[in-house]
Amino acid sequence: MGACLALCSLASCASCLCGSAPCLLCGCCPSSNNSTITRLVFSFFLLLGTMVSVIMILPGMEAELRKIPGFCQDGSTIPGFENQVNCDVIVGYKSVYRMCFAMACFFFLFSAIMINVRSSKDPRAAIQNGFWFFKFLILVGITVGAFFIPDGTFHTVWFYFGVVGSFIFILIQLILLIDFAHSWNKVWVENAENSDNKCWFAGLLSFTILHYALAIAAVVLFYIYYTQPNDCTEHKVFISLNLIFSIIISIVSILPKVQEAQPHSGLLQASLISLYTMYVTWSAMTNNPNRKCNPSLLSLVSNVSTTEQTPDSTTGQVQWWDAQGIVGLIIFLFCTLYASIRSSSNTQVNKLMQTEEGRGSGGEGEVGEDGLRRAVDNEEEKVSYSYSFFHFHLFLASLYIMMTLTNWYQPDTSTQAMQSSMPAVWVKMSSSWLGLGLYLWTLIAPLIFPDRDFS
Repeated sequence: MGACLALCSLASCASCLCGSAPCLLCGCCPSSNNSTITRLVFSFFLLLGTMVSVIMILPGMEAELRKIPGFCQDGSTIPGFENQVNCDVIVGYKSVYRMCFAMACFFFLFSAIMINVRSSKDPRAAIQNGFWFFKFLILVGITVGAFFIPDGTFHTVWFYFGVVGSFIFILIQLILLIDFAHSWNKVWVENAENSDNKCWFAGLLSFTILHYALAIAAVVLFYIYYTQPNDCTEHKVFISLNLIFSIIISIVSILPKVQEAQPHSGLLQASLISLYTMYVTWSAMTNNPNRKCNPSLLSLVSNVSTTEQTPDSTTGQVQWWDAQGIVGLIIFLFCTLYASIRSSSNTQVNKLMQTEEGRGSGGEGEVGEDGLRRAVDNEEEKVSYSYSFFHFHLFLASLYIMMTLTNWYQPDTSTQAMQSSMPAVWVKMSSSWLGLGLYLWTLIAPLIFPDRDFS
């Protein structure tokens, strides 16, 4: 009897996994649209792959990963480096690269399939919004196959794919952050004006002061710990430039003409962007291979110098986890969730992110003839977001996760150690400058083109 009940339950789940809407999640979230649920499930796939990647680089996992046939046993299959590889160093790196390669291929495949889907009446929309069990099997199959990719130049080539993809994803993170800050400021100001409750204004002021205080504290700490009197010139330039740029965007955001063109522009957005810019600056400096300019967080806390190292201290010493990596993962989780449920009122952001205004949430779950609660199909006339662009965003997120979990490391010429690289530093810094320029453009564009709608 128990087995029969279990089979019936399994059949019920299978109908949801293979159906046209993810009704399993809708049962937990009854007030939801099909478009929102679909994005959440795909984001869950990405987070699941991220968790597997995290597990692969945990201390002690290298012994288990070395059991994979031909993965890293008695040396390596990398041409020219047979029996020269430190497997304890390389297996975690290889595992994360292959796991993220599988996720990137999975999302890029769907990005290509979903090009120009206009409504849920398109047959491809059924693939987008259902068949979750088969999608999971496809992801698992690609992952298994990725672990059988010959080494060769795979890691080198995929490293540069990761650098370029991460650069673009950091910009998308900043766009989402700008959108979030504008929405936050607009909602709280409207609540304060409609309710005559001054607590909303007090909250805006408090968070603005907090953001600026953290940004200023970060600048001071950067100068103290990440610069030297006769060294670290690049760091001094990075910190000074981003401090100046943050002051500029703060001043511009409260200019009378800017306020007249954009009433909801203010210091809250500028303070949040400034704080994020300081995070990207710190993240970039932690990738500097010069240890005099890049002390580890452990050395700062324990007051242990890292500038003097023994000849053997650089071999096989890989710090997979550090503070900037953890913060990067937290910001990644926030941006991924926000991209899945966002419903922006900003026309320009919606055009850039390929979404429709105000169609990201709402609706009531419907109960089908089988008694299962299903999501509402809100895309019969027009999709509320670009299926193809959403998957491309997750493709970039997979590359960003790969670089974040490996600390932007790449093997040196002997593949005995993992080293930070200056290209990672310049990629992050250039993305911060481009992001600041993008935010500045959102402030001055209505003044330059007064006839266009930038609401």
